[in-house]
Amino acid sequence: MTRLAAASLVGTAIEFYDFYVYGSAAALVFGSLFFPDFSSLAGTLAAFGTFAVGFIARPLGSMFFGHIGDRHGRRPVLIASLLLTGLATVAVGCVPTYGTIGPAAPVILTLLRFVQGFGLGGEWGGAVLLTAEHAPAHRRGLWSSFPQVGPAVGFLLANSVLLTLSGLLTDDQFHAWGWRVPFWVAGLLVGGGLLLRSQLSETPEFRELAERDERSGAPLAEVMRDHWRPVLLTAGGLAVGYAVFYTVTTWSLAYGTDRLEVSRTVMLGCIMAAVAIKGALTPWVAHLGDRLGRRTLCLAGCSVTALWAFPLIGLLGTGEPLLMFLGFLGASLGLMLVMAVTGAYLPELFEPRVRCTGAAVGYNLAGVLGGALTPIVATALSHGSGPPWAVAAYLTVIALFSLGCFTLLPETAGRLSRPVEAGSGGEAAA
Repeated sequence: MTRLAAASLVGTAIEFYDFYVYGSAAALVFGSLFFPDFSSLAGTLAAFGTFAVGFIARPLGSMFFGHIGDRHGRRPVLIASLLLTGLATVAVGCVPTYGTIGPAAPVILTLLRFVQGFGLGGEWGGAVLLTAEHAPAHRRGLWSSFPQVGPAVGFLLANSVLLTLSGLLTDDQFHAWGWRVPFWVAGLLVGGGLLLRSQLSETPEFRELAERDERSGAPLAEVMRDHWRPVLLTAGGLAVGYAVFYTVTTWSLAYGTDRLEVSRTVMLGCIMAAVAIKGALTPWVAHLGDRLGRRTLCLAGCSVTALWAFPLIGLLGTGEPLLMFLGFLGASLGLMLVMAVTGAYLPELFEPRVRCTGAAVGYNLAGVLGGALTPIVATALSHGSGPPWAVAAYLTVIALFSLGCFTLLPETAGRLSRPVEAGSGGEAAA
């Protein structure tokens, strides 16, 4: 389990590094480099528009790779999704800017972002099933939390590279070529990740399905016909996690540097400190979910977010590093309560034959609801003078909506993954 957990963590960290480095670059430089004829606000909105394309592609990727995962195994998904996302990320670092090739530049950028999101749409489902389907039932939450630590590690890695470059380069150098370096670094990371994942074995549950010839012939059609309700409810429930994360890591970075005139280094440092604490506490909170229940923690996380939205914006508006960090930390802890148990919760909601598709589609649809639009909406809501309280109201509404969705979902902690058949003696595959 330690080796499997490490492989899933490393893989998700690499793929989310690819995804997050784009978000940070969109907040910092893409507006001026790829949309120079726009005003500062319009350029930022346009850059976040290309950022949103990745989220729109993710459900499509989850459908494609989910089919592979449910028909041919979880392991092929882990390798193919990592390779596709990594190649697209390296290519982003090679795209000429608007000043070189004109309108073709943002078009190419958007296409590569779509490919990047398509690959990431398959990553999460394969990674969490690798651990969830190997783990003992009483510790499934703990072991399935390691892929959930990956996004925090990927974010920290992406922004550590950006922070180092910001400290070493002048603004002119960073805008000229420095922003490309984090995208090129992805190539080295993907090579290491592929080597690690090529040594993994298939999960016991999928091997059992294949031996019994119980694999679904059309996983997506079966999910849409028989499991549409948990797909939609998990998408709505997890929307709050995406909304909070991208408010903190993407919109606030742009708002702090452009509107509050806080240095890029200070903003990145405050955000990274909060995300680091979140990542470190995730396994502990996930293990707590094994004891108290997945749904219980999700409801608590939504409630914390609804209560913290206005303090978050108030603390951000001060422009003081310590106060901004406290705002980001409170928001990250609310987010963590929801996302820490997701790696176990979503797989437990679906039967094994359609689990890769059902869990991945629900998770990535949440990204469209909560992640794709949040930087755009928050930027539009914060154009006036004074603290952007409308952004706090927006987060509160999303948190309450997600709270309602989780209320309608069942608790799954300790649930057997396969229905108990009469005469089985109460045993089933865990």
